[in-house]
Amino acid sequence: MDDEAGKMKQQKRLKHSRYINGLNGLRALAVIGVILYHLIPFTVPGGYLGVVIFLVLTGYLITDLLIQEWDQEGHIYLLAFYKRRIRRLYPALVTMLFATASYITLFQRQLLAHLGGVLSSNLIYIYNWWSILHGESYFERFADTASPFTHLWTLSIEGQFYLIWPFVIIGMILLIKPRRRISWWLFGGAIVSALLMAILFVPGHDPSRVYYGTDTRAAAILIGASLAILWPSTKLKQKVERQQRIALDSVGALMVVLMLVGYLTLNAEHAFTYRGGMFLYSLVAALLIAVIVHPGSDWNRWLTNPLFDWIGSRSYGIYLYQFPVMIFYENQVKNLAAHPVLHGCAQMVLILLISELSYRLIERPFSHFEWQAGHGLWQDTRRSLKQLGQYRIYLVPVCVLIVIGTVGALSHPTTPDANKSQLARKIKQNEQANAAKKQSLVAAAKKANRQAAKGTSESTQNTKQKQTVKVPKLDPKLSAGITDQQLITAQSLNVTAIGDSVMLDGGDVLQQLFPKMVLDAKVGRQANQSLDILKTYAKQDALGQVVLIGLGTNGPFTNQQLDDMMKTIGSKRQVFWVNVHVPTRTWQNSVNQSLVAAQKRWHNLKVLDWNQACSGHADWFYSDQVHPNQDGKLYYANFIGKQMLEQINH
Repeated sequence: MDDEAGKMKQQKRLKHSRYINGLNGLRALAVIGVILYHLIPFTVPGGYLGVVIFLVLTGYLITDLLIQEWDQEGHIYLLAFYKRRIRRLYPALVTMLFATASYITLFQRQLLAHLGGVLSSNLIYIYNWWSILHGESYFERFADTASPFTHLWTLSIEGQFYLIWPFVIIGMILLIKPRRRISWWLFGGAIVSALLMAILFVPGHDPSRVYYGTDTRAAAILIGASLAILWPSTKLKQKVERQQRIALDSVGALMVVLMLVGYLTLNAEHAFTYRGGMFLYSLVAALLIAVIVHPGSDWNRWLTNPLFDWIGSRSYGIYLYQFPVMIFYENQVKNLAAHPVLHGCAQMVLILLISELSYRLIERPFSHFEWQAGHGLWQDTRRSLKQLGQYRIYLVPVCVLIVIGTVGALSHPTTPDANKSQLARKIKQNEQANAAKKQSLVAAAKKANRQAAKGTSESTQNTKQKQTVKVPKLDPKLSAGITDQQLITAQSLNVTAIGDSVMLDGGDVLQQLFPKMVLDAKVGRQANQSLDILKTYAKQDALGQVVLIGLGTNGPFTNQQLDDMMKTIGSKRQVFWVNVHVPTRTWQNSVNQSLVAAQKRWHNLKVLDWNQACSGHADWFYSDQVHPNQDGKLYYANFIGKQMLEQINH
């Protein structure tokens, strides 16, 4: 997101410095990837890798400029360096933070919890560690309580880098004379960071710790810095042989292809991503940067065009405002699924419009702001403000936003909103209660499968035992339309349920109806994470004869992923898949259409149309319109139970 190279276009501080237009094209591709990841994450599952490109680019540009300054001046002007960074980054960041905080204070007060900590940690660039310490997940997201600040973790990492990097470079230049050796030391540090990411990553667990950590994400910056030592932009050959040009262009083409392949394939929660994937992608980004900055390559020219230049020069603002716009838009428009393309375009227009205003009214004017040390605070302030000219008027709304945002931050700094607490707390309670009894339920499922495999005599005995089971006393809403015989069947039915937060939310009621149900549900779970879970149950011989699946809330899946799950379950088991009701997401209809098509491919798959059943019943849900509330859970479990039992008895 940083645009240090752009400073050279306005004022050439250093001799021989080059403004490389093609890097704006790379910034454009990076920020487009990030935007698409947040808008259509399962069409562009690796779009988050745009951040990796930004980090590598930051490491390269800052190191390149610091080395240039040392070589030309014999030292680095630290105060001037920090002033440039503050002027470039801080005005837009402060405006975005307090504009967002003001909106929360006035219109979306359920997000007030910890607002003070979020603002202060972002202002001093430690938000990524604040998120880790507070258990904030990058991947778990409730529709009406998602944080509009989540994406700012990367700015904190860059801020920490800016703070220490001049000292690191000075120290290495003084202590390690050969520049090539400095490069290898930096690359070695990148390897250590990548190894740390691989070690700290735990498959099956939320990877937010390694995703946010400065220690685990430093590899990208260090790879860029290492490249800057070996490949300084001002010392590359202006003219190269034709074969060398072809070689450079070919490497660039291959790297662009790999970059796009990463966008389309490298899921943010796959083990490979954290065990080498991001490191390899950082190398891809570094090689592409190396080609773009080389005067003998055509890629600088190929990536230079008015559109890319416009997007790239505004990439910082686009990155800053994209998440708040999306979060607030989705909170106001409850039926995104009805017109996903239209709503996606509307969000893009808003992001670009706000970013353009930020660029013209905040970023450009304040990039020239110069604090004048003089006779007194008041005189210095007046002298400095005069530099802003007509732009001084925009300080008034900014000050208003700061006041409103500060009031919101101080009003409820740590107390969660009651509505958010009710849903999140209930899901947490269900998760803890289910974990406590899950082991015994799995053991019972294994025993039942072994008995069924031994022969009919024990099966007959089990049938007699089932006939002695009394009809359970359940809430009338839960048992409505279910016969006594079906209720008795449900009490002894071995069911394996695999789901996401919706199933986890309703799991306690489902287990009232099916007390032997093994429930394995997790907030944020996607279909591609469930294949290994099913394989584990199958390997342990703990997979029930009836399998209930509730996945798709967090995004669509491919036909291959679904087919792999069905193959693992096997054709002899009855599979019920609850379709999704997630009107706040663009993928609702595509998920449900995929399930209808899958039902035709697999004779033992029955799709339960929960989306149709709950249509017109907004009162069954929490305010996110996705998770059933206490009353809605009874209807949710009743619908699933009745459909399953009718099919099983039939």
